[in-house]
Amino acid sequence: MPHAPEGGPWRIATRRSELAQVQARSVADVLTAATGRPAELVPLATVGDDNPELAINAFDAKGLFVDGTRKAVLEGDCHMVVHSYKDLPTEPADGLMIGAAPRRADPRDALVTKGGLRLHDLPRDRQVVIGTSSPRRAAQINKTRRDILVQPIRGNIPTRLGKVANDELDGIVIAVAGLLRLKPEGFGELTAVPLEHGEMLHAPAQGALAVECRTDDAATRKALARHVDDAETRTILTAEREVLRQLEGGCTAPIGAHADIIDGPTGEPRLELLGMLSDPTGTNLYRASHETGVEEPEMLGRVMAITLMEAGGDKVLERLRASGDLDGG
Repeated sequence: MPHAPEGGPWRIATRRSELAQVQARSVADVLTAATGRPAELVPLATVGDDNPELAINAFDAKGLFVDGTRKAVLEGDCHMVVHSYKDLPTEPADGLMIGAAPRRADPRDALVTKGGLRLHDLPRDRQVVIGTSSPRRAAQINKTRRDILVQPIRGNIPTRLGKVANDELDGIVIAVAGLLRLKPEGFGELTAVPLEHGEMLHAPAQGALAVECRTDDAATRKALARHVDDAETRTILTAEREVLRQLEGGCTAPIGAHADIIDGPTGEPRLELLGMLSDPTGTNLYRASHETGVEEPEMLGRVMAITLMEAGGDKVLERLRASGDLDGG
């Protein structure tokens, strides 16, 4: 089986989208600065990219945006692949490991409108239409404002922003991290207002990157661990992802989680976790919060999943699976 050369450039697989390549380039730049080796991006297609209708409608999006890029690493054509962490299935791929989780960007969602409005401020005297293809976002919008019409949308970030600029939509909900990384131009009349966790809890691992490499590639593993990985981010994401894994929700299910390291009563670090589970309509939406020591992120995620299930989330997941809308992830 061929292998990307150890002495040549770092070959980094990525999806073809502009945002994906910007994210991969951020890892490439760190590696080049730290090791002196140049890096080249290898843009590749994924099932989700080639089948946008499938990606927009599937609750079970397991592997839709990662399989094509993972193959390049497994076959030795690339040293690593950079993913949006929230797109990764919760179960690891055979032969691959997460070699690094760089420090996470702002994980919150934002409401983008022409007036810089929050959900509560949107007009009530007419039909307001907000665009999002995320069942999690749709559920929380519905919970806050039953009168808002949520419309599925697709396309890259500039395309989505254009629908607001051209008055096709009153607004869209989008990840803050994507806006920060892409810095789209030509939409100066639009304003993005971050939505706080009490109003819109983000997806597990949103705003974070995951760099996968082969488990048997010691040189790449060492470089990623030394130069790219961030220990606090790893801890936070482990807790969030464990909620998703325990609920077997898949990366597009109406599940939210936010972990953070906070100061305890005597100044010691503590790990705080917020969780959310809902049906797609937001009618049955459950929230909870827990905290523990920073050395127990997996346990914290398991406790959160149990809490949400016991509150009524078990019935929500049963209905989704019975309807065929949820198959795990």
